[in-house]
Amino acid sequence: MTLTTLIIGIAVFALVLTSLERVMGHKLIKNFGLSLLQNFVGGLFIFSGMVKAVDPLGTAYKMEQYFGEFQTTFANTNASFLAPVFPMLSEYATAFSVIMIVFEIVLGVALLLGAMRKTTAWAYFLLVLFFTFLTGFTYLTGYVPEGVNFFQFGDWGPYEPTNMKVTDCGCFGDFLKLEPKVSFLKDIFLLIPGFLFLLFASREHQLFTAGTRRIIMVAATAAVLLYSFSNYVWNIPGIDFRPFKVGANIAERKALEEEAEQNVQVLAYRITNKTTGEVVELPFDQYLQDYAKYPTEEWDLDQVKSEPEVARTKISDFEVSDLKGNDLTDAILSEPGYSIMIVAYKLYGTETSRTIMLPDSIFAVDTVITELDTVTSTRLVRVDQLEKTVKEYQWDEDYLARWKTTFLPEMEAATAAGVKVYGLTAYSDPERIASFREALGTKIPFFQADDILLKTIVRSNPGPVLMKAGTIIMKWHYKRMPTFEEMKAEYMPSE
Repeated sequence: MTLTTLIIGIAVFALVLTSLERVMGHKLIKNFGLSLLQNFVGGLFIFSGMVKAVDPLGTAYKMEQYFGEFQTTFANTNASFLAPVFPMLSEYATAFSVIMIVFEIVLGVALLLGAMRKTTAWAYFLLVLFFTFLTGFTYLTGYVPEGVNFFQFGDWGPYEPTNMKVTDCGCFGDFLKLEPKVSFLKDIFLLIPGFLFLLFASREHQLFTAGTRRIIMVAATAAVLLYSFSNYVWNIPGIDFRPFKVGANIAERKALEEEAEQNVQVLAYRITNKTTGEVVELPFDQYLQDYAKYPTEEWDLDQVKSEPEVARTKISDFEVSDLKGNDLTDAILSEPGYSIMIVAYKLYGTETSRTIMLPDSIFAVDTVITELDTVTSTRLVRVDQLEKTVKEYQWDEDYLARWKTTFLPEMEAATAAGVKVYGLTAYSDPERIASFREALGTKIPFFQADDILLKTIVRSNPGPVLMKAGTIIMKWHYKRMPTFEEMKAEYMPSE
């Protein structure tokens, strides 16, 4: 689905609903155009909120990205005192996500009903203003070159999508990805109804009685809260819009995306004058003839490439390595039998360091080297005391319990039955991962991958993913994982 088809669909819904309201009660609609806007924006907000309610963690991860970018942006400015606030806010990203999703949907319901018209008008205007700020920031960072702060407006350059740290606002979750410029323009357009609602709130339609509207609003709030919680607290999303959905063949898709990327053609060259900022775009053949006119000392060169035949997804980033850095991607994706990948994007615990003194009477080698890097003499030198920094890890007991109670025994039962089981966590100090494995008391090996990739694969920590020959057979929330015997009976038929 595209944004155009979505808008047309919601516009048809709004037109039909407004027409029915006018037929059913001639006094209900005071201004057809205003009521049409109410129903259109209300429907859009409900739809936008629902596709995010399917996956609240996806919105939370997007908020974490924004908080991280805001921290970096404010760190080296006169407002640097704001920078430490964003890591603290990031700790509550999931709560903010649910609150925003519920607020967006209930606001859409309020617009359809005409509930609390003045309050709803202000709430709508302020929320869209907030969205406009986020999407505007996302889009405008495309003009900020590497090493330049967002607030250094004089150093902005030509728009480059690769400059953006947050490349998608997440307006429609993973259901529909919008280019940042499109998202920004969409929110600017949505400000227009906001102004109209503020000016003409008293002329908006109202359905039912005030008491009935309140009951509907309360019921909608409770229902959305319950639905949002069900999609991450007790279970993974029932509808999966991400590329790592059940049935997806990661191995085949990754190969197709990589091949498509290799077959991309250079269509033109975009050349930017380093001094004046002048931008010239030349077709490929013309640039080959005129390249001498644009020396690299004076001009920056960027390629304009064709779109790949197979769109790139997060599957292209599927890369796994062991704790020594050896690439295991092909081995995992080509595994012919069943395997269980335990995804744990974050291992919850704290790390402390302490310095210990090693015993005395230790001898160290002292080598004398000349200015010509020639060894002239070597002797043993007594060192009375040596210092060594030792890292210690305190693992979160509740998090360990997630693994130890019912989850890990089933995984070890799978291992005993010949199924390959391995943990997959974010890149980290191998010593830290080894410490966590020791705390679990398991022999299941742990490998490493990008944390954003792991968050995309499954919305659970830990989250078991059953695979075969590079294909995702099934995945579960750790609270809903079946026993290994149940898993084997339903998803692992004997061949």
